[in-house]
Amino acid sequence: MNVEYHKWWSPSLNQDMELKVYGHHGKAVVVFPTSGGRFYQYEDFGMVEACRPFVDEGKIKLFTVDSVDYQSWFNQGAQPADRARRHNDFDRYIVEEVAPFIRDHGSTTPKFLATGCSLGGYHSANFFFRHPDVFDALIALSGLYSLRFSVGDYMDDNVYFNSPLAYLPDLHDPWYLDQYRQSNIIICSGQGAWEDGQEEAHAIKRILDEKQVPCWVDFWGHDVNHDWPWWRKQMPYYLGHFAL
Repeated sequence: MNVEYHKWWSPSLNQDMELKVYGHHGKAVVVFPTSGGRFYQYEDFGMVEACRPFVDEGKIKLFTVDSVDYQSWFNQGAQPADRARRHNDFDRYIVEEVAPFIRDHGSTTPKFLATGCSLGGYHSANFFFRHPDVFDALIALSGLYSLRFSVGDYMDDNVYFNSPLAYLPDLHDPWYLDQYRQSNIIICSGQGAWEDGQEEAHAIKRILDEKQVPCWVDFWGHDVNHDWPWWRKQMPYYLGHFAL
């Protein structure tokens, strides 16, 4: 497997940012880490190995990005408005820096698949829904889809537009909805220990169904915990259902 390490100074974030690339060819998969996780987390927890058959066959090419969660949503020393503003810096980094890097790196498809586990599930869904011109596929595992975990009941425009359960019900723009309808959307939650996102996953499904956006919201068993062993099973399972 081809593995590359890249680092550059991000003007969006005003700091160095790192990422890794796995594979030569295939659909670009942008991987968001769990809360505060680093760009090497996906490899360290066996997820790259779990995806290896799809990488080796040239069906996907993984791009595992870094996080700034402890500067944004998990920065308890900052006001909620400042957390949201810092996340928007991260949004610019992904869309204006990482996405062009992926295209220059030889992505075989014009749009990418967004994925992640836990907080990475939130990030992947939020980036997918906010930027359907960049992403046309989503595999969100064990995510939350509001920002109550970070800011409670606080709301301003930056929080609203980064909370899918807030902005999706009010979204009627056909530019977004038509692209969603042409995309592949998979949202998964277990029903075992520490899996707290089931209600929010059901809410996402209700919203998308009302808007006639096809989606696969899947619930695994009561023995399926919020943990890496299950995510290592889920990710290749769902990749196997994509026409890659």
